[in-house]
Amino acid sequence: MSVVAVNNPLFSLPNAISSSEITPLPSSSSPPTIKTPTLEQTKLLHARFLRAGFSHHFLPHFFAPSAHLNPLISSYNQNNCPHTAFKLYAHARKTLAAALDSFTVPTVLKSCALFGSLRHGAEVHGFSIKVGLDCDAFVNNSLIRMYSDCEELYSATSMFDEMPHRDVVSWSTMIKSYGRSGLYQESIGLMIEMLSAGVNPTEVAVINMINVLADASELEMGRQVHAVLMKKSEFIPPGVNISTALIDMYAKCGCREMARSVFDRADDRSTASWTAMIDGYARSGDLQIAVELFGRMADDNVRPNEITVLSLISSCGLYKKIWLGRWLHAYILRHGLEMQVTLATALLDLYCRCGDNKSARALFDGMREDTSSWNVMISGYSQQNRFNEAFELFNQMKDLEMKPNGIAMASLLSLCADAGALDRGRSLHAFIQQRGIKMDVVLATALVDMYAKCGEMEKASILFNGTDDKDVCMWNAMLNGLAMNGCGEEAIRVFSDMNEAGIRPNGVSFVGILKACSHTGLVAEGKQFFRGMELEYGLVPRVEHYGCLVDLLGRAGLLHEAHDTIRRMPVAPNVVVWGALMAACKMHKNLNLGELVAKEILKLDDQNVGCNILLSNIYAAHGRWNDVAKVRRTVNDGGLRKDPGVSSIELNGTVHEFVMGDASHPQIREIHEMIGEMKRELKEAGHVADTSVVLLNVGEEEKESALCFHSEKLAIAFGLISTEPRAPLRVVKNLRVCGDCHAATKILSRIYGRIITVRDRNRYHRFAEGSCSCGDYCNSTG
Repeated sequence: MSVVAVNNPLFSLPNAISSSEITPLPSSSSPPTIKTPTLEQTKLLHARFLRAGFSHHFLPHFFAPSAHLNPLISSYNQNNCPHTAFKLYAHARKTLAAALDSFTVPTVLKSCALFGSLRHGAEVHGFSIKVGLDCDAFVNNSLIRMYSDCEELYSATSMFDEMPHRDVVSWSTMIKSYGRSGLYQESIGLMIEMLSAGVNPTEVAVINMINVLADASELEMGRQVHAVLMKKSEFIPPGVNISTALIDMYAKCGCREMARSVFDRADDRSTASWTAMIDGYARSGDLQIAVELFGRMADDNVRPNEITVLSLISSCGLYKKIWLGRWLHAYILRHGLEMQVTLATALLDLYCRCGDNKSARALFDGMREDTSSWNVMISGYSQQNRFNEAFELFNQMKDLEMKPNGIAMASLLSLCADAGALDRGRSLHAFIQQRGIKMDVVLATALVDMYAKCGEMEKASILFNGTDDKDVCMWNAMLNGLAMNGCGEEAIRVFSDMNEAGIRPNGVSFVGILKACSHTGLVAEGKQFFRGMELEYGLVPRVEHYGCLVDLLGRAGLLHEAHDTIRRMPVAPNVVVWGALMAACKMHKNLNLGELVAKEILKLDDQNVGCNILLSNIYAAHGRWNDVAKVRRTVNDGGLRKDPGVSSIELNGTVHEFVMGDASHPQIREIHEMIGEMKRELKEAGHVADTSVVLLNVGEEEKESALCFHSEKLAIAFGLISTEPRAPLRVVKNLRVCGDCHAATKILSRIYGRIITVRDRNRYHRFAEGSCSCGDYCNSTG
């Protein structure tokens, strides 16, 4: 039979495949196999096949057509040309339909799975039924695998349930299919059913089972499978592959001691075994032990591969270990490991996460042809809040007609949300729709968050209500958006809808609803939600929830109740909790309690400049300028610096930032002229500057002048000179809006006929016709 294979003209091409590379056909039960040729060799072989005219009579009667088709189809599959493989099958079917057998069909089904064509797979399924292959276990197993790969699990399950004869491969394939779809309980149930049916699993079936248990974090059942394997070792010897699967399972379930026990007892350790153990330590943060094992591989005469290094690099990025990442990068170069796309992308992600933009950009510039590198680089710039660089890359991707993935788009939307760049966010939304980027729940949540943080709650609500598979993250994005926009009653309704939808609120949900109550003065409702956390949902309030409750009480003027809440906390209050009370003392000008709270804050953080600023505000409000000077000396002598107020405004897709006293903007002269006009208009409208926020013991005129150049007023002035009359202005500030800017902006909205939205650190203020959406609650300090 081997002579036939060698002499057959289809396999005699020069420089294609030598006779030694062809496995003889022992019987009609299995097709010949060849080592994977290159794509060029495959095309030459294909050409000879075409010249033969696909004639069945051309072939020796004892040589199955699959012996010719299968090597070609398999080679196209392995050379990443599954579509060509399917076309070859479709062409051959016209002349060889009656001769296509149970080996050809599974090979073609693999092609359908590789290029994700459910339609073509269903067509092959129909053909297999037509030619009577629907009872063949090999074909049916391939159909289950194809439907699973095409994410059509219902059809895969139907195939399995209707199979007249199931072998161990059938069970193993279905178990793996459920596991890959995240249906771990169904997969585990099938394992139990298989064993109950008396089906003895093969090594591959056992490995599939262990892998599913690892992904499901089913440690207890994993232990049981391990115990059965120990007892049945005469039937299934615990070889290196099973040992590796057990190591991986225990590591993923967080049981590193058992993983190490299996690893240490293994008679034979492969590269995969070492990699599984190293990955287990690396993912849990024990990088030192992982690196020690990496070094010991050489002593065991086992060479690390790209996957070994990949697991370490991924953990270096997660835990920000830049020094180790650089060493591993050097190791790859020194030892000649193949820099595959996944490995290079992991290194790129590492450098981005660690803020090493120079190394990241150098690596990126060497791999620009790969789309994943663009996505990682954009996400990296987004994580560092580098707005212009991220969008510059995004625009280049569009020019090159490359398609960003959902993660990159979500990162860009997050940038727009933080910067309040609504126009850019809208253009991203349009791009997602135009390019047909899959709108999964993560991307939909990013859109809801962007619109909400940009003050477009109506659009956020439309997207939110139009999403069917809302998870807790999307509900939380909506709750926090409503809180930021001062929609307390609406937030309560959404929280109620969340419960009715069967979504269990988490800690983030309660932060959102408590903030919503705080920003709108819903004190009784906020207290009720806080009590219900533990009583109704079994969630123990954390320090951030106490901070929200203190803020709720403090804004409402219930300072002593807020203070009592802090003193009764079961956990030690942190600076944030005390800071919420300190801010309330400043709002309500409570000097005595403010001094007491300041002492508590400085005990925890003697470098806290914000506390000193608030205390200075309280002293200034009471005219105690000597105490103001004393606090300022403490700040200056300690070298403390307050975060400067930064306000930004988006214009034609560009975000312009302003800081008080910064004259670097190219239009600063025109901006100052507009500031002068605004000052005159405000004075004519009867506005009296609130100079109590100026912590300088100088004349009133100088204080008023200082107030004119607050960052939000500079941003508004720039917006007024740069946009059409009556166009809305959107300003984002990193700190709270001061009382004077709040009062002035209300008047400016009426004078210039503008809707001016200012998003500060805590919430949105929408100024229109001389009023603000916050209703001046808590003196408009946010």
